[in-house]
Amino acid sequence: MENKKTAVVALSGGMDSCVTAAIASQKFDLALIHINYGQRTQERELKAFHDIADFYGIEKKLVIDFTHFNKIGGSSLTDKKIKVAKADLKNKSSLSAERQIPSSYVPFRNANILSVCVSWAEVIGAEAVFIGAVYEDSSGYPDCRPVFFESFEKAVNNGTRPETKIKIITPIIHMSKKDIVLKGYELKAPLQLTWSCYQNENEACGVCDSCALRLRGFIQAGKEDPIKYKIRPEY
Repeated sequence: MENKKTAVVALSGGMDSCVTAAIASQKFDLALIHINYGQRTQERELKAFHDIADFYGIEKKLVIDFTHFNKIGGSSLTDKKIKVAKADLKNKSSLSAERQIPSSYVPFRNANILSVCVSWAEVIGAEAVFIGAVYEDSSGYPDCRPVFFESFEKAVNNGTRPETKIKIITPIIHMSKKDIVLKGYELKAPLQLTWSCYQNENEACGVCDSCALRLRGFIQAGKEDPIKYKIRPEY
């Protein structure tokens, strides 16, 4: 059998990163990386990461602890003094781009995550870094825009060894949550092992932005979300 090239996949443990890993596995051997950054559901997301890695039989794993996001603050995910807002999917599309950015946005998080991914990719000789960013049906995070990843890739290739060429690949960036769910089923991704909730670690709350977008995606796809929710609104 022909040996596959290696790709680093940023795997949060959520649905989007799980489907991204499933897509990457079609053409690459995977090296999975997970970032603990002091988020409210850190332990539950870490469990999801290990469960998904075990499902795919991935031995090359790396867990990195960021401590600076808690110190910096500015996000409801890392600062418990800031309340996690309830989703309002009906009104979100009518707001200006600036007002669409929710309190759960962790300032420049994806740049921090990608920097670590690229460092590891350079050491292990990986040719690509995959990240499960979603733009069209996302929560409005500015570091999920396609132009950001295009710019970051240029910075990577200007800041690594001359012989190093690392692609930043965002395979689901233009998908809706419905499309992501359907792609997950198509690739038999273990969606039952994933965790997307921003604030609960036992039962998903069902009302934060992440839960709302996920639930709506399953409903639109005509599928039943396999994880437990405290509340299951009909988005």
